[in-house]
Amino acid sequence: MAPFNMERRPTYRNLSPLDHRYWETNRALYERLADYLSEEAATRYCARVEAALARVHMQREGVLTSEIDSALLSAAEQIDPTLVAEEEQKTQHNIRALVNVYQKMLPETARPYVHLGATSVDVLDTATSMRYRDVVRSVLVPLLGEVVERLCELAEAYADTVQIGRTHGQFAVPITFGFAIGEYAARLSKSIVEIDRLASELRGKLAGAVGAYNALAITTNNPVEFEKEVLGELGLRPGDQSNQLVEPEHQLRLLLECNTAFGILANLADDMRNLQRSEISEVREAFDSSQVGSSTMPHKRNPWNWEHIKSLWKAFVPRVVTFYMDQISEHQRDLTNSASSRFVAEYFAGLAAAFNRAKVVLQRIEPDRERMLDNIERAGDMCLAEPAYILLSLAGKEDAHERVRVATLAAGDEQRKLVDVLRRDRVLWDSLEAAAAKRLQIGASEFFSDPKQYVGIAAEKARQSAATARKRLGRLKKDGAADEQR
Repeated sequence: MAPFNMERRPTYRNLSPLDHRYWETNRALYERLADYLSEEAATRYCARVEAALARVHMQREGVLTSEIDSALLSAAEQIDPTLVAEEEQKTQHNIRALVNVYQKMLPETARPYVHLGATSVDVLDTATSMRYRDVVRSVLVPLLGEVVERLCELAEAYADTVQIGRTHGQFAVPITFGFAIGEYAARLSKSIVEIDRLASELRGKLAGAVGAYNALAITTNNPVEFEKEVLGELGLRPGDQSNQLVEPEHQLRLLLECNTAFGILANLADDMRNLQRSEISEVREAFDSSQVGSSTMPHKRNPWNWEHIKSLWKAFVPRVVTFYMDQISEHQRDLTNSASSRFVAEYFAGLAAAFNRAKVVLQRIEPDRERMLDNIERAGDMCLAEPAYILLSLAGKEDAHERVRVATLAAGDEQRKLVDVLRRDRVLWDSLEAAAAKRLQIGASEFFSDPKQYVGIAAEKARQSAATARKRLGRLKKDGAADEQR
């Protein structure tokens, strides 16, 4: 725990963009994050671990009175991080500084039980698991859920709005805009459920300097049960076997799934940004009357919010390499992750900033139905080459794909509609007519005149994805309420 700077520092003298630019645009969110991720929060969470440890010791010794119990808990909540930082200047040890300050706030009879049988990392790792569990379940999961809820609304509102599908940046076959958005609602909702689950799986430890319960074996006949009791008071479970550190895989898996969610959001950002390209122009971001798009081109309305999200993803996703590197510690422990692990808090802050931006901009998104129809017209009936080949195959034409492929080349070369080229082969066209009447219950001419009819079950899937995503969020809320009651 680094020493505190007790001076009031001007915001724009801070070095990290998280502490000036992104703090400025996410004030309410970052204040909530600070309750869990700041140095102040780290101090208080560590004090809560010390309080639980002392309480269980004193309960088992039969010396815990209601007054002492109250003092242990209130002191943990009221401990002054500045005093701890000042004490650390003397001790050059963060947890011993915490213990010294905490002991002074307690009745003399309680002081010997503070930190009894624990090592520093028992306290630090347990407090870190508590902090990350709480910030994920109290702040990040609800925030991500709001983004998913908005995606569900858009998926339902535009479930029937036909849009040309694109693969490799090229016109493919028609879909609907709601279908495209529903994909992200489905993907993100699954990731949120997993993030919440993994946060609840974070573990603590109270197993001593090398994880073998050496010290606690002196204070209690059953150190494993003692550890479970202390951690139970903090809402945690122990891992299978720790060394001086909690097994890192629990935290690693949580961070990797957060990275997965971040990637899904970046994918959405890329799609939304590209849909605003001048030559596509199917989506717009609402602009305020005073907003400037370019310092020199007054007409510009850049998709800067989505670009901002993509840029945050670029900055924070590579940190996954450090998450993996922090998995390794020599023998029972070294200090090679002591600095690097502190930046996990920044990762959560960057993730939160990106999703908060998405939440805001999704409320201001303006899909352009007319432009989507225009682009369907631009695609023309060439996007119906697939059903032409499918219908001909069903009519028994084994070379159906090749015959349609050749027809598309001719249509391109001659700048004619595909249907006109197909009609030139009377036998081929008769087969198409018969197959269309049987499979589609409409004539081939009618079908090829309107590509908007060829959307499969895109609208149904859009509504289904939204409903499934909402069910996942509903189960999370229900589980969260049950946790609070317990």
